[in-house]
Amino acid sequence: MDLAYIPSPSRGVLYLGPVPLRAYAFCIIIGVVVAVWLGSKRWVARGGAKHTVGDIAVWAVPFGLVGGRLYHVITDHQLYFGDGKNPWNAFKIWEGGLGIWGAIALGAVGAWIGCRRRGVPLPAYADAIAPGIALAQAFGRWGNWFNQELYGKPTTLPWGLEIHKVESDGTVIEGVFHPTFLYESLWCVGVALLVIWADRRFTLGHGRAFALYVAAYTVGRFWIEYLRIDEAHHILGLRLNDWTSIVVFVAAVAYLVVSARLRPGREAPDSIDPAARAEAAEDGPSRSSDSTRGAERTASPADAAPEQPA
Repeated sequence: MDLAYIPSPSRGVLYLGPVPLRAYAFCIIIGVVVAVWLGSKRWVARGGAKHTVGDIAVWAVPFGLVGGRLYHVITDHQLYFGDGKNPWNAFKIWEGGLGIWGAIALGAVGAWIGCRRRGVPLPAYADAIAPGIALAQAFGRWGNWFNQELYGKPTTLPWGLEIHKVESDGTVIEGVFHPTFLYESLWCVGVALLVIWADRRFTLGHGRAFALYVAAYTVGRFWIEYLRIDEAHHILGLRLNDWTSIVVFVAAVAYLVVSARLRPGREAPDSIDPAARAEAAEDGPSRSSDSTRGAERTASPADAAPEQPA
């Protein structure tokens, strides 16, 4: 008999009349709201306009959702295609199944489009929203809890996750398993705090705060992936997402090192967002003076140094 465990919800959807309210979707929405809120605060602190992050998110979020779903469907195609499978289930995003690798990759494309339209440098924008993305992932993982999915190996630990579910083929799954959703959620909160601290301590710029987020996240994802028992492709004994974590980690660390040598310091506050100058002009001379003094207080000596060629 287990002394303690984390119970799973009896269901992940409530009905408001004929309208289904799905917990998985709410977790994603809450994560997006938190990411935009925190990203906006950080963007304004760097000298940007207050609505820029939200305006660019209008492009980045839909692209990210599509990218996340595409990655999941491509890498787990056996769940949707083949004998006895219904290909239309690939569109049922509310049932779970978003790959963070695809979400970040295609979300970056959407962000690039939004940044181009606003005249904003993508690396600076990525630095501002990096901790928010980690927190969005932390909230999003709770959607897996509601769906009773992506849990880990059986465990007798007191914080084990109790699972009782019936699969579509009639298979009944019962037991206590590692709550990998919780492990990853807590890890992502730690990653967000690490990026915020390092950004303040080392004045990260030119995409390095985002690269730190990526590198730190992949470390946690590697060991969490090892605990998971859901169906996955294996290469040389490792799950596909473990190999993805390794490749992405190496790329992120390489970017950190090369970027720090080629473009030290952070972007000048008055160069990252044309809309900020327009806001200052509309608010009058006092706002412009306050913004200038704020930029002077937050700028580091490296900010004032001339940019080195990339």
